[in-house]
Amino acid sequence: MAEPSPEKDANHTAEKAGERDHGGTKRPHPKNRTLPLFNHNGHRVTTGINPDGESGRRGIHPIEFLQICFRSSAPWSKYVNFLWPFVPAAIAIHFAAPSAHLWIFILNFIAMVPAANLIGFGGQELARKLPKVFGVLVETTLGSVVEIVLFMVLITRPASDGFDPIQVIQAAILGSILANLLLCMGMCFFVGGLKREEQTFHKAISETGNGLILVAGMALVMPSAFIASLRNTTEYGNHDFGPESLRISRATAIILLISYVVYIWYQMRSHHGLYDDVLEADELRDADRHHDLAKAKLTLTECIIALAIALTCVSLIAVFLVDEIHYIVHERHVKDAFVGLILVPVVEKAAEHLTAIDEAYDNQMNFALAHVLGACVQTALLNTPLVVFVGWGLGKDMSLDFETFHAVVIILAILVVGNFLRDQKSDYLEGFLCVVVYVIIAICSFYYPNPAEGESESTVVGEAAAAEAGHRLLRA
Repeated sequence: MAEPSPEKDANHTAEKAGERDHGGTKRPHPKNRTLPLFNHNGHRVTTGINPDGESGRRGIHPIEFLQICFRSSAPWSKYVNFLWPFVPAAIAIHFAAPSAHLWIFILNFIAMVPAANLIGFGGQELARKLPKVFGVLVETTLGSVVEIVLFMVLITRPASDGFDPIQVIQAAILGSILANLLLCMGMCFFVGGLKREEQTFHKAISETGNGLILVAGMALVMPSAFIASLRNTTEYGNHDFGPESLRISRATAIILLISYVVYIWYQMRSHHGLYDDVLEADELRDADRHHDLAKAKLTLTECIIALAIALTCVSLIAVFLVDEIHYIVHERHVKDAFVGLILVPVVEKAAEHLTAIDEAYDNQMNFALAHVLGACVQTALLNTPLVVFVGWGLGKDMSLDFETFHAVVIILAILVVGNFLRDQKSDYLEGFLCVVVYVIIAICSFYYPNPAEGESESTVVGEAAAAEAGHRLLRA
């Protein structure tokens, strides 16, 4: 075997010696060194944190935390923070004056807006620190927390004279989708179109989201269509379809949840690169990107604290608000349809709406549509199955047997919005028309009568059909 060359031994000894400084401390080899990464503000970027979300601080700094949270993400979000005094007032009046039902409802309704806005802002700050697609998904999911909390509180409440929480949940499911599709998207088109002749968006965002909403809408109304058609026949007019309705609804909920998992896989894994490219290009179109990059940001710890405070407030407010719905429906004679279809969705979606409208105003239409359509998809494919499963576990008859009015409205709304999204362009006229449709639906729901206690509208229709069939037999 050849002996090692003296020159190689000398070089090796020199390299080993060069790995130690004059004090004898071992230094890393130059090949293993990595230069620290700094973002646009000169802050050293923490490992695993997106440079755009790096705050340059660690832990929690109370003064900076309050200042950043109050400033929020947009001027209208900042103005919403002036409503924070309503939060302690709403909680206090629930215990101090439990008989003041109307004031408890009004104060908690208003207090829900700033609390939900803090969830939206905390989620947005957290999303900045994550990869683009995953960040949007996390932000949208956090925005749906208010809705999930309200649904879970409602499903635990017993039905009473003139008030059925399941009917309110059913209306709120469809109302949430309507508020996103018509009100929020309409305001995005309108506000974004005021400064521009038209805005464009990528078909990967619009077509995928609209296709999912159309399929989800069909799945949600199919149990209602199935049962309503059979109840209008002579043979099955007097048949009780309650057990069949529950079985169909639970099977549909399982399928919808599976569809949500496939959608997440599609967005996060198989087509992750496409969504990343679209959203990164959208960031470059941001009209005030330089301002967003320069402003102070929350640390990761502060994001978690902000979300914890907001979730605590939202949970308390949701409980107090739901407790007063019976009074509003029974004593103030506000219709179930209006409460579930309009009032509850508007307040629970306030944070998401403000975020999406701000993005549309800054010409980030792909981000705005990702939030709007993503929220609709989560309501239909995640939140709805969750409340069906919880009702199943609690022994509640939580079905998807929606009233005919609600089912028709949701399908027509999906078709209207789908037509506007088809050309991948938007302007303020399209936005105005979406809001007009939403206002018409709100007026109709305000006058829509409550079904009899313990009956859905399709049950009433079925009984009317059975009575008509009986009259025909007697005349024969």
